[in-house]
Amino acid sequence: MPQLDTSTWFITILSMILTLFIMMQLKVSKHSFHSNPEPLEVKSSKHTTPWETKWTKIYSPLSLPQR
Repeated sequence: MPQLDTSTWFITILSMILTLFIMMQLKVSKHSFHSNPEPLEVKSSKHTTPWETKWTKIYSPLSLPQR
């Protein structure tokens, strides 16, 4: 049974990595990025709810008088 020739593996893997790197660089360089991203201004509308006008007090169980 003949042995597997691995003498060309190094140059094959190296050239593949180099090609992938160049392709990714070209893909990224063609991508257009926004130069200065501006946040969108969102108009907030005030919703009135019935409990906003009332004064409420929440009693903690520990602050209640003991029986």
